[in-house]
Amino acid sequence: MNVTINGTAHELPRGATVRQAVQKLTGVSGGVAVAVNDEVVSRGAWDSTALVEADRVEVLTAVQGG
Repeated sequence: MNVTINGTAHELPRGATVRQAVQKLTGVSGGVAVAVNDEVVSRGAWDSTALVEADRVEVLTAVQGG
């Protein structure tokens, strides 16, 4: 299925979860926040939140600095 992650089209297997999308994009899970179709998904729901065709996923990674 096709989903948009941070504005770029990605092919994911049908039934892929938010956690799988995050791992595909970043390879990490710490310091990351996710929204699907403009709704924040709590970290505890990443494994149970399945993505569907044409979902829009935003993955934000915290960075240190000042």
